[in-house]
Amino acid sequence: MIELTLLPLYLGALIVAYVTPGPDMALVLAVSASRGKMAGFRTVKGFAVGRAIHVLGSGAGLAVLFTSYPGLQMVVRILGAVYLLNWAWKIARAPVGLRQPDSPDFRHGSDMWRGFLTSLLNPKAVLFCSMLLPQFVSPATGSLFTQFMVLGLLLVIVGFIFDCSYVVLSDWLTRTLSRNISDGSQTGQLVERCRNYLMVTVLGGVALLLLKA
Repeated sequence: MIELTLLPLYLGALIVAYVTPGPDMALVLAVSASRGKMAGFRTVKGFAVGRAIHVLGSGAGLAVLFTSYPGLQMVVRILGAVYLLNWAWKIARAPVGLRQPDSPDFRHGSDMWRGFLTSLLNPKAVLFCSMLLPQFVSPATGSLFTQFMVLGLLLVIVGFIFDCSYVVLSDWLTRTLSRNISDGSQTGQLVERCRNYLMVTVLGGVALLLLKA
């Protein structure tokens, strides 16, 4: 079992990680604002699966691999940045509208898949699970595998709660705008364009930060 004295520190580290802007936050805000709450929740499910794989990788010795081959971190950052830039490009090309209807390019399964890939290629998640997570386990307190699983479960649950709150907040803000501004009005179109530009800026900005990290 994990040391109870370290649990508050671990939870504090998780909270800081989940309130800090990153690829996962940028994607879930963009999806929820443009396509609604259900699409956002499906994306969150993908995040959870991706994080679970990160935890398993950490338990399998991913930290040693990244320490031995620092270039792997750069590869992960580049792949994550390219994926975010591709998503930003799709939003920039999307028709103006406070809510975009589902299309063949946005099937329900693709929402979860997109969330899974974004989380899997998120260098912040890779570094947290491979470098920081092992600092909270100790052979003296029992099975390392059990400790990794407990800490990993907490990581997934806390992340799920934060991600769902971002979905609800983003969806509520968009619905509020939809009720108060007509899509066809000049003001409505301006707000819609600003929304799209903001999402493109957030996704593009996070991608550039990954490349500079």
